[in-house]
Amino acid sequence: MDRRRTRRWAGAALLAAAGILALVASAPAASRTAKRAGDGRVLVLRLDGPISPVTSEALSGALGRAERQGYRALVVEIDTPGGLESSMRDMVRDLLAAPVPVITWVTPGGARAASAGVFIVMAGDFAAMSPGTNIGAATPINLQGPMDSTLARKVTNDAAAFARTLANQRGRNREWAEQAVRQAVAIEEAEAVRLGVVDTLASTLDELLALADGHPWTRGAKHGIIEVKGLPSDRIATGFRQRLLAVLAEPNVAYIFMLLGFYGLIFELQNPGAILPGVVGGICLILAFLALSVLPVNYAGVALIVLAMVFFIAEIKVTSHGLLTAGGVLALLLGSVILFQGPSGTVHLSWGVIAGATLTTTLFFLGIVGAGLRAQRRQVVTGASGLVGRTGLALGRLDPDGSVRVGDEIWRAVSASPVDGGSAVEIMGVDGLTLRVRPLAKEA
Repeated sequence: MDRRRTRRWAGAALLAAAGILALVASAPAASRTAKRAGDGRVLVLRLDGPISPVTSEALSGALGRAERQGYRALVVEIDTPGGLESSMRDMVRDLLAAPVPVITWVTPGGARAASAGVFIVMAGDFAAMSPGTNIGAATPINLQGPMDSTLARKVTNDAAAFARTLANQRGRNREWAEQAVRQAVAIEEAEAVRLGVVDTLASTLDELLALADGHPWTRGAKHGIIEVKGLPSDRIATGFRQRLLAVLAEPNVAYIFMLLGFYGLIFELQNPGAILPGVVGGICLILAFLALSVLPVNYAGVALIVLAMVFFIAEIKVTSHGLLTAGGVLALLLGSVILFQGPSGTVHLSWGVIAGATLTTTLFFLGIVGAGLRAQRRQVVTGASGLVGRTGLALGRLDPDGSVRVGDEIWRAVSASPVDGGSAVEIMGVDGLTLRVRPLAKEA
């Protein structure tokens, strides 16, 4: 019996060990299967709206997913009016070094690839456009307004050289690429195919994949052929964070949220217990910092704006005859101008937003200071000082002391001259809980 039992236990142990070994052996295989979930499929990313750090992050994430999961290619659908040069260059750099072939596609009908979008389309290994779309007008501009001739020439030459290099890299029309920058030319889809700006026209994704199939792609010394005809596709859903950042990651929006946050906290500190200003201010500040995390921020600008708020608050507490307010206005203006920094001066606040915010803030705090000064000039109506000058009624004879009624209150009072009961008296001063009064002259 003991031997049989021992054999059974030994068999069970061997079976358990075999099961554990099987699980361990299958773990890498399962991992490999998860990593190759996109094998035999195409990944599709939609870039809609202005080019910003959000779109750059989305493209980078899509390329990483395509590599990890073994997708055959990444299709980037584009419809953009342009955007930030810094973000565009980051995206082009990622596309030129992409681990999988990338197909750029201006779609649907009515879409465009303008300004920064031109560079992104040309950076694809295979570029296409849908009927009814256009591409072009890639001249760089300054968000703050016109640039002086020297700066404009430098920025334009830099962008033109980048366009030529990119066209050479992908075998596209370098002359047109330079014209798109220097002369802001724009063309429709048929002309773009004829001039060699893009490779073909495609109305549907299946048609696009069929046309791209067999097209060569290179990454340095590595060469390959795009093989995507008839493959199924997976589309990347835009996450809540990216949708939120798409709204917030605009310099003017982030700036306004930051100021609203500061205002809310200031109101809460000035009126403890109000709650609502503090809640709104805290939320606005968090949203502002979220937006600033994806924008090229100059923290000296943030420090100047915070210093301006400190000056404005101090003006309420300290009599500076307007000097603190002037300092606050100057700090707010300088901080707003240098708040964002980007290549070629492309990331800046609108002068209209800066002027509006500065003027509104200045008028607001000047209004508070003016209200405080007016309040200081008003007659005191509460406390001991508020009793002086008021009249009362003697409840009995004051010679020299007695009781008087002031409003609904009864006070102990003293008078330098006798006062008959029922006579009116005027309060001349307050000594602790005793009023100093004098009789009021009776009218004839």
